[in-house]
Amino acid sequence: MATATHGYDVIVIGLGGMGSAAAYHLAARGQRVLGLEKFTPAHNKGSSHGGSRIIRQSYFEDPAYVPLLLRSYELWEKLAADSEREVFRLTGGLFLGPPDSLTVAGSLRASREWSLPHEVLDAAEIRHRYPSFTPEPGDIAVYEDKAGFARPELTVQAHIDLALRSGATLSFGEQVLDWAETGSGVTVTTESATYHADQLVICPGAWAPELLAKFGIPITVERHVLYWLDPIGGAAAFADQPIHISENSSGEQIYTFPAIDGPEGGVKTAFFRRGIECTPDTIDRVVHQHEIKAMRDRVAELVPALDGPCLHSATCMYSNTPDQHFVIARHPDSARVTVACGFSGHGFKFVPVVGEILADLTIDAKTAHPITLFDPQRLVADDNSIA
Repeated sequence: MATATHGYDVIVIGLGGMGSAAAYHLAARGQRVLGLEKFTPAHNKGSSHGGSRIIRQSYFEDPAYVPLLLRSYELWEKLAADSEREVFRLTGGLFLGPPDSLTVAGSLRASREWSLPHEVLDAAEIRHRYPSFTPEPGDIAVYEDKAGFARPELTVQAHIDLALRSGATLSFGEQVLDWAETGSGVTVTTESATYHADQLVICPGAWAPELLAKFGIPITVERHVLYWLDPIGGAAAFADQPIHISENSSGEQIYTFPAIDGPEGGVKTAFFRRGIECTPDTIDRVVHQHEIKAMRDRVAELVPALDGPCLHSATCMYSNTPDQHFVIARHPDSARVTVACGFSGHGFKFVPVVGEILADLTIDAKTAHPITLFDPQRLVADDNSIA
């Protein structure tokens, strides 16, 4: 194994959504950056793939996320301009269900607290405006004009390209075996070399339990399935639909996209938080017929035209914290290690601003962004400190 003879200001482990954004923002600020990734650029082995991810501001998870979303939207626009790629598109968003459901009540709370433009539609208005939907009589929806979707693979590649343009060194197909702090910095050992740097940023995705074991941050990895259904009557009727998230009376959430890839691409849909615990090594990449049937049965309750054949499917992984809020922080016992993980199935819309935050924390040891919610100390039991 070779030992690197030159050092870097920052090493970034993991070049998926968050890591590629961090590498770009750090390099753009003049840092000497080395990025290390186990797989190929914009790969499909983790979470940053699948053709589309919902972006929205009426955030039912917690209104505390909204300021980060507002900044993220600014950075999405900058990324699109700088990369000359359509990394995101606004389609409008419909958040639908019983009035007291998390999807509806939470979206409405965030919209009102932050004065976000929105509409509230009753069931009759939903059916009139969007004939494909058949809500229950008591359902309502929050409509947000600024919702839409991001393109995960394009986004990752755009950040990679911009990081390289800004002088970063990025190595793909190089698996990290270990990392450690030294008296003068950090070392990262891979299959082929040992690298040295002043600072380390770890964006491990579903590999968090492995790479962050010494931190004691509790992360559970889940397998989730994405489905592309062929609508009855064709996909043309879904070309101009908004993205949508709905919740039924039992609290089960599903989401759909417009037909964004033309008539042959189908309509993407999935359950939200109906996963099976796994690891990156044990995940079942096969999508089974009983899973397809369950998806078709569920979506037929609200969007009957989507109860058509499954054109194709894919698996991805959620990396969940116990409270489903992120972990973004410097390690409390280290001035050299910054971590971003546990994005719990709703992190991709924050990719641009997380990159900015990680650059702040790495260079300045602080950020002006509100990230108290993401302090890992909240997740530690008993002694209230990270091991």
